[in-house]
Order: sequence, then structure tokens, then C-alpha cells
Amino acid sequence: MDPGARLAHARDVGQKTAVVLNRRTKRAQAALQERLSKAFGTDAGGAQAFAAASMDPAACAAYAIDAVQRGVLFWDTMRRRGTGFVERAVAGPVPVLHFDYEMVLDGRGFARPVNYALVRIVPPEGVSVDDKRRPYIIIDPRAGHGPGIGGFKDDSQVGVALRAGHPVYFVVFFQEPEPGQTLLDVCVAEQQFVRQVRALHPHSRKPAIIGNCQGGWAAMMVAAADPDQTGPVVINGAPMAYWSGAWQPGEGDNPMRYSGGLLGGTWLASLAADLGNGKFDGAYLVQNFENLDPANTLVDKYYHVFDMADTEPPRFLDFERWWGGYYLMNREEIEWITQNLFVGNRLWSGDVKGAQGQTFDLRDVKVPIVLFASMGDNVTPPQQAFNWVADTYSSTAEIKARGQVIVALMHESVGHLGIFVSGKVAKKEHAQIVSVLQSIELLPPGLYGMRIEDGGPQEEAGAGPQYEVTFHEIELEEVAGRLNRFHREDERPFQAVAALSEFTQRAYELFAQPAVQAMSSEYSARLLREFHPLRVQNWAFSDLNPWLRWLAPAAEAVAANRLAMEHEHPLRRAEKGMAESASAWWDYYRALRDATTEAVFFNLYANLFALWEPHAATAPGPAASAADADGTVKDALAAMDAGGYPEAFARVAALLSERGKPLPLARLELRKDMAQDYTQFLPEVAIENWRPIRGLQEVIVRTDPKRALESLPRLLADGADRERMLLLIDKLEGDPRAMGGMPSAERKAMVARIRTLLGKPPAPLRGDGDARPAPRRAAPRRSASRPQQH
Repeated sequence: MDPGARLAHARDVGQKTAVVLNRRTKRAQAALQERLSKAFGTDAGGAQAFAAASMDPAACAAYAIDAVQRGVLFWDTMRRRGTGFVERAVAGPVPVLHFDYEMVLDGRGFARPVNYALVRIVPPEGVSVDDKRRPYIIIDPRAGHGPGIGGFKDDSQVGVALRAGHPVYFVVFFQEPEPGQTLLDVCVAEQQFVRQVRALHPHSRKPAIIGNCQGGWAAMMVAAADPDQTGPVVINGAPMAYWSGAWQPGEGDNPMRYSGGLLGGTWLASLAADLGNGKFDGAYLVQNFENLDPANTLVDKYYHVFDMADTEPPRFLDFERWWGGYYLMNREEIEWITQNLFVGNRLWSGDVKGAQGQTFDLRDVKVPIVLFASMGDNVTPPQQAFNWVADTYSSTAEIKARGQVIVALMHESVGHLGIFVSGKVAKKEHAQIVSVLQSIELLPPGLYGMRIEDGGPQEEAGAGPQYEVTFHEIELEEVAGRLNRFHREDERPFQAVAALSEFTQRAYELFAQPAVQAMSSEYSARLLREFHPLRVQNWAFSDLNPWLRWLAPAAEAVAANRLAMEHEHPLRRAEKGMAESASAWWDYYRALRDATTEAVFFNLYANLFALWEPHAATAPGPAASAADADGTVKDALAAMDAGGYPEAFARVAALLSERGKPLPLARLELRKDMAQDYTQFLPEVAIENWRPIRGLQEVIVRTDPKRALESLPRLLADGADRERMLLLIDKLEGDPRAMGGMPSAERKAMVARIRTLLGKPPAPLRGDGDARPAPRRAAPRRSASRPQQH
């Protein structure tokens, strides 16, 4: 780019960011004004009621007593939180699992020790599990907190799986990392956990792997490194494409993706680990989450406890038991995460290598993948949870040809933590995922959207709500375009961030790291950890503080003599208005901060990107892989005449399938029942080998349906296979379950054409003088020790 073009580019970036900043500032001001108006009320009746109440001495006295009592209960709740924090710090934190558990494997005893362990969840009284049913393995995020959020309460991922009769295992970790452990060591340990679960359940299906947030990419790494061992993978709110964001109509609603660039890259994580004497304090990560929403951190969550002081403390303390448990990482772990994932964004690209030197290729995952994300998630927006699919596969045709099934489930509004913590989400989305996971394995290869809709009133008392699940096939190109309003042009500057990060990281390692490490010691590291603001706010308000000894007896006296004022009293409503106004101002600050952050980031790195001009200066995504997409289709068409009965069976299924219509769960269940009735006609192919066959034949049928039909007899050159297929068609045509009751005219015509074609001897292959059938294509085989490279 010549100097003139660079100047023009800089001016263009400056103008665009200025317009966006101005628009976002006005939107923030309007939102503030609207919330303040609602907080203080504009109706004359409310104002008159407040004026009358404020002039009533009895009402004011009653409010004062109620407020003081709630204040005592509130501060006693803070004291109980801090005391619990100190007790756990002394005794050692444990997983916050709501369920009893027993140790299965302790990674601290492995050849390469890691601070991870596999535990088996003990079913609670009244719940029975069947060891022959598919086991579930749940991997929680290691993002500063401790483990257990996936089984935090009865209505949780663990709870719904247990109630469905499945054995459940949980991957936990300890507060202190093992010396020298790396994320690749952890991946190897998790592979051992999966093999152990398979050994404990030899007669069940392969275990389903559930990954929450960062546990999602851990689950994908395990499935890619050892594809023959795992069953379906479910990743919930998992950030897989870190550069993506900006889902909302307004720009820049995902400020976390800009932090790496504005902090100068990954060197700060290394500095924090060096100051910690080789250990990174998870409290820094928790603080990042809290900084995302200062209104909730500083006002909302505490006022909710104060407002509902009689009922809210138990729930608040239960959550804080997890939120306030800070775990540590080795320097090697946090550097691997920040350099390869947060800033480098290399997981999907195939640049990340395993402990044995093999590349993690996400295309090696051959089991169905369920992606659960939320449009209300500002930590892992839908693009970060989904765009890796567009980065990994060039087109829908490639997904099908590789035999992959990917199902996307989107929530409309729940936040990041709600994906794992919310009881409503557990009882609806997670319960339905558990119930349909086996049916998802029956889906033909492709990309699907999963919808969960209210199925009407419950059938009997206590049965709970009924839901209807449907699957809609979607095109990769369409959904990627719908999610990414800027066609991923906004991700280009992140390549400059990654390049700058490599420079600053190297500079820190050369010039500052030796001095920092020489000054650090275990004593100084512990001092820094203990005086981290998040820890101080806990132990400073605990029984360690002698000035708070009066709180416990005072709270007991208040609880015994509680004089509560009704929540709708005008004075209480005025109090809520004050709290809402404080929250509104903090949200206004956040909106301005995020808008400014976005403007600074793009003014800096969009221009730096133009100056840097990398050789591969293209945004990731399908646009860069059009040739690969064409190659997939050409390879499929080249295999038109290759195969035998399994390929013919898959092609007939593709020819008779109805595209573009929703696929209800009941239809999948019906297919499962019919498969048992038609066992003698089914190809003898393992399901993991069947999916690529089915997907390849569907690509052939969709691309060239005429030739696909005409070449069908060549796949059935063997007379026995042909008779078997014709008999199957006869039986299916007479079975109302197969044709959905009333087959369409097109399907009837297709059945007639297939029967006519198969009633003739096979035509000779093109360019060949005889009618010998094409050699049967062997089912693809995978090597667990050395994944196939693509």
C-alpha cells in the first residue's frame, strides 16, 4: 500500500470510528435518560404517594427500622461470605458440586502429573442410573474459578443427566497446579479419563463429552486428538473463534476481544505469572469478568441482597462459594492459552500441536457436535461459539462429505453464566440436549439448527413442561453471513494484534523477565495474592476482623424481631429507584468505556494492519476457501460410480429425502424403530463409517441428481445386492411409516424410476468396454495415535 493509500485508509478508519462512537454515545445517553425516568417515576400518583409517605412520621419510622434491620442482615451476609472464604482457604477449596462424588482417577499420580482428577457422581436417593446407558463426562472451565458449576444445583447439567438414567462423571481440578504441567499434559490426562470411563462401561455407547466455556475447547481438543474414543461432544458457551464478536445491531458489544490489543498482547499474563513466582493467579481472570459489568459488580448484586435480605442470602452465599474460589495456573498454561487462543486464535487453524507433536485438526472430530450459545452472552458471543465452523470447513458440502453432524442451539437472552448456572436453562435446553443426543446421531451429515418449543400443557400433574424438538438443516454460508454483519472484515486488525503481541512478548522475555523472576519469591507471590482486591473484600469482612464480632448476635436478634415493610410501599419503591439510578449511571459509564475502547482499538490496529500488510492479509472464513469447496464437490463427483451396497443404500436415501422441511424429533425416533424392523436390509457398516458414506452420497445427489440416479445400477452390479435393494423398496413403499403416510408425487415418481432402473442390467462404465463394477471403496479408517492431516 503506497503512502497516499495509507493516508486515505487512515482517514477512512478515523471517520468511520468517529461516526460509530458518536452514535453509540447518543444511544448510551438515551438509555440513561430512559432508565432514570423509569427509576424515579413520572406518574403523578406515584409522586403524591411518596410525598405523603415521606411526611408520615409513622411510615418513616417503620421504613427506618426496616432499612436498619436489612442493613444488619446484609452486612452479616457479607461477614458469612468472608468467613466461608477464609475457612475454605485454610482447609483447601473443594468442588462446589451439589452431589456426592467418589474419586476414579487422580491425575497427580500420572507419569506427567496434572492437578486434574476424574470423579463419579453418586446418584442421590431416589435416582437410579443404568450402567449400560451412555455415560456423560462434564468438563468445567478453568477460568480463575474452581470446578463444579456444571453440577452446582439439582437443576443442572449433572442433575438432568442423572434423572435421565445416565452415569455421570465430572472432571475436577485442584487449586495448585503440578510443577511443570502444561495444557497439553492436561489434554493427555483427559484422554486417559475418557478411556477409563469406556473401560468402566464396556457395554454402553461411547461417552458424551460436555464442555462448558473453556472446557468446550478442551473437549474439542480431546475429541480431535483421540477421535475413536469419544461420543458426541456438547460445547456450551465455548469461545472457539476469539477474534469474532459484535452480534448486536450496535457495534462492539463484546469488549473482551479488544483487551489483548489494548494491553499490548500476551506479555502482561507472563508478567503476572512471574510476579507470582511461576504461578498465575486466577483472581485476575475473575476480575476481568467483574469489570465487564460494573453495574452488577458494584450495585445490582449487592442491592438485591439488601432488598431481599430475608430470603436472598442463602442463594447469594451458595453462588459466592464458587465465584470467590480463586485457583492458580502455571506460567506455561496461561501463556499457552493467551498465545494460542486468546490472541493467537490458532485452535481452528490447525497450528496447535499436541503433546506427541500431532496437529489438532478439528475436522478429525467425527462424532456429532452440539453448539449451545446465547445472543445475550457478552463473554462468548455467538460468533465466537460458531465461526470456527466456517474457519474449519470450506462449505456445507465439505461438512457432509466428511460425515460431520453439527447442531447449533441458540438461546435468545441468557447471559454467559446463565448457560451453565440457570435452573431454567438446565430444565429446558440441557434436558432436551440429553434426551435427543442419541437421536442426533441418526441425523444425516450436515449443519442443523435445533429448536425447542413449548409442546403445550403438561400431560399429568408433576410431569413438568412438555417440549417439541425439531431440527432444521441450514447452509454454512447462509448462517455465517447472518451472524457476521461486517463479513468478518472487523477481524482483520486482530492479525496485527497477534503480530505485535509476538514482538512485545519476545521483548519482555529478553529485557524484563530475568529481572522480574529474580525479584520474585514464594513469599512475595503469596503476599500479592492475599492482597488482591477480590481476596481483600472477602477476608476483610470476616470473623478475622474483630470489629465485626457484633454482627452475628445482632443478625440473630434482628431475625427474631423482624419488622419488615411491604415491598410496594412508596418509600421502598423510592429506595429501589435510587438503586436503579446508580445502576443506570454505571451502565452509562460502561457503554462509554466500551465505545471508546472500540474506537481506540480500530483507530490503532486498523491502521497498523494497513502498514503491516501481511502476506496472508485475508479475513478467515469461507471466502478464502472457495477453491477447497469446489474441490470437495469435484472429489464427490469423481466417486460417482465407486462403491457397493452401502453407497447405493445411502444414495437411495438421499434421492428420496425431502429437503427444506423441519425434521421433528419424533421422526428421528421413528427411524430408529424402523431400523430394528429392517435390520436385514441395512448395510453392515459402523455408524462412524456410515456418516461419511451418507454425506458423500448426498453431495453427489445434490450436485448432479440426474447422473446420481443413472449411475445407481453400477453400485448394485451384484445381483444379490440388487434384489435386496428392490425388496427393501417394495417393503418401504408399503409401509406408511416410511413414506410419512401420504408420499408426495415427486417421491412416488422417484421410487418408480429407481425400480425401473434396477430392473435392468447395469450399463457399462464410461470409457470401458465391459460392465465390471467399480471397486468397492473401503470405509475410511482413522488412526488414534496419528490423526490424518488435511
